[in-house]
Amino acid sequence: MKNSEEESVHYRTCPLCEATCGLEIHTVNGKVMHIEGDKKDPFSKGYLCPKGFSLKELHHDPDRIREPMIRKGEEWFTVSYEEAFKEVRKGLRGVIEAYGKDAVAVYLGNPNVHNLSGMLYLPIFLRALGSRNQYSASTVDQIPKQLAAELMYGGDFSIPIPDIDRTQYFLCIGANPVVSNGSLMTGPNMRGRLQDLKKRGGRLVVVDPVRTATAKLADDHHFIKPGTDAYFLFSILHTLFEEKLTKEDYLADHVNGLEEVKGLAKAFSPESMASVCGIDSEAIRMIARDISSASCAAVYGRMGTCTQSFGTMNSWLIDVINYVTGNLDREGGVMFTTPAAGGKKTKKKGYRFGRYKSRVSEMPEVLGELPVACLAEEMETPGDGQVRAFVTVAGNPMVSTPNSKRLEDAVSNLDFMVSVDCYLNETTRHANVILPAPSPLERSHYDLSFYQLSVRNISHYSSPVFEKKDELNEWEILLKLASLIGDEEPNEDAVTQLDDATIQFLIAKDVKNDQSSVYGRKSEEIMSALQDRKGPERMLDYMLRTGPYGDHFNNGEGLSLSKLEQNPHGLDLGPLQSRIPEILLTHTGKIELAPELIVNDVQRLKDEVGNQPDMMLIGRRHLRSNNSWLHNLPVLMKGKNRCTMLLHPTDANRFKLEDGGTAEVASEAGRLHVVVEITDEIMPGVASIPHGYGHGLKGTKMEVAEQNAGVNTNLLSYEKRVDAVSGTAVLNGIPIAVRNVTQGRNERDNVRSEFV
Repeated sequence: MKNSEEESVHYRTCPLCEATCGLEIHTVNGKVMHIEGDKKDPFSKGYLCPKGFSLKELHHDPDRIREPMIRKGEEWFTVSYEEAFKEVRKGLRGVIEAYGKDAVAVYLGNPNVHNLSGMLYLPIFLRALGSRNQYSASTVDQIPKQLAAELMYGGDFSIPIPDIDRTQYFLCIGANPVVSNGSLMTGPNMRGRLQDLKKRGGRLVVVDPVRTATAKLADDHHFIKPGTDAYFLFSILHTLFEEKLTKEDYLADHVNGLEEVKGLAKAFSPESMASVCGIDSEAIRMIARDISSASCAAVYGRMGTCTQSFGTMNSWLIDVINYVTGNLDREGGVMFTTPAAGGKKTKKKGYRFGRYKSRVSEMPEVLGELPVACLAEEMETPGDGQVRAFVTVAGNPMVSTPNSKRLEDAVSNLDFMVSVDCYLNETTRHANVILPAPSPLERSHYDLSFYQLSVRNISHYSSPVFEKKDELNEWEILLKLASLIGDEEPNEDAVTQLDDATIQFLIAKDVKNDQSSVYGRKSEEIMSALQDRKGPERMLDYMLRTGPYGDHFNNGEGLSLSKLEQNPHGLDLGPLQSRIPEILLTHTGKIELAPELIVNDVQRLKDEVGNQPDMMLIGRRHLRSNNSWLHNLPVLMKGKNRCTMLLHPTDANRFKLEDGGTAEVASEAGRLHVVVEITDEIMPGVASIPHGYGHGLKGTKMEVAEQNAGVNTNLLSYEKRVDAVSGTAVLNGIPIAVRNVTQGRNERDNVRSEFV
């Protein structure tokens, strides 16, 4: 105690990126005073990046929305929850009654997967709505990886994770884990982990069009032409087969399709692919030999490999290489996490792909959603099924989705829009109603998604630092939304009834599932054991107790939420373990090494050999940035302007551009003006602009972001240029024209005709 002020220390994990770093948060009388890394956290061990410190500013940000708001014309008014929900029911029910449920589209932003309430309760809202027009940030950046896992192993979260702490050779393609702290590879302090790899005599090789922070740590870095990763990966596979460097007996009883893969690889020799991808043929062969000869090795690709026209094929090829070199599901290779909660237990009857198609472009459904690349046309194209209402939850698609200008224009066709969000940003300014999302420090937290993708088996529950008083938690808002879109007016107890019904449904399903730890038990008995909890805590407790480490409601010593509450720094459940065949949920129970959907796309790859433009645009990420929603925090935005276009000196010279000058960049979608940063850390023929900027538009209220507006690179991404398999838009490898600015031009002019 100091000067009668109440000082408290809270321990939790950071929800701002995939690393799940432990936090030590010091508060005084309801105010955050200081945040540092939790040295007792068994996973992050005190490491913390700048985003973790920013939670203080995020919680106290004066621009953050704290009460429901209704827009009338261009003016916003603070209202009660009762009035806000009344307006939402009127707006959504009006559209549903007139046009059907498919006339309501939903977009889910990236923060939802960092949110326990979002992970548990958004599915309830989506099922209640029943619309096929479901979209998310996943089809902006990661669906190819998940789709490949679904097709090969039977689950979209069955993604093999590099055993980074034990591997001896790490090939990193189109990824920058030092900055991302591992994307779809949860691991705090990736810089330290990679340095440890080198200290134990291991080798780090990076393939990327930019000499990234990760590449600067590498033993070898190879520039690669954007969009050509599949040619490079296939040529590695070709070498492995041709030089007999494979370990084909490994897991042979659990694999289908190896001979078909061999046949596909024959057409991609390193000698024929070297000029295509820009990497010397002998360097390609040496990489293949090194992967094969290493005592253990892991090949890993991420954003750069996913967000291009062969994103799904890249994700598949990476896993095939890991398999044929004997590095799948083995120590030091790539392995499957054993999550404490959320792991799947039931084999597939079919794949979640193509079960329905979008109305206008007939793009196939993938993993329960439609590609966000087709969202704008679904709003703007008249006819039966046109989207007329829009729900966004923690997302900013007007900045973060392909050809975002088209989407912004399309929103004008809507009859109604509601957003669950904490900011009046480029997207929510179009809403009729905004329902306030709580601060991360006002809600409990457990990383359901990322503990399924972790480099160690970890379990860590975070209690709220601050209790909300009159405001609703997100799970209550989502259940309220689920109740009010029904035919009948919801009663006052609708949220409680839906919450009870949800947990009862889960229990009833599991006691009939012979793969469940509570198979054959009485539902009433299990429900009684959970009666002291409600909401996310009750569902999480149930998932933990029925999980692989759980007490299984047998009064044992296994894992439960109570046990995690007694261990505020989290629990280390050990290194990754071999899980094949247990993890395989395909209809055959085997690894499907040659999925028909991907195999059929190989001909397109052959047809596009050498079809690379003169100048291409790629994105990039900074340690202080996470898409668009953290750009209003001074601690993250301080320092030099980071929204610049990186350009090699050779290209700067041919375009007559100077460092710090302004260039006009045009694509088939649009054009913009951007500040130039000349550097030899990017390969010639490539430009790089970071994702998530373009702030300061009329009607927003994000003062710091407006002062650091930058440019929206998605004005240049064309929504028709996609990975043909997954529908994911191309954000890396966009054909562009670069010019020195000689006269002012509207950055939103459409110039597609120049590229057709």
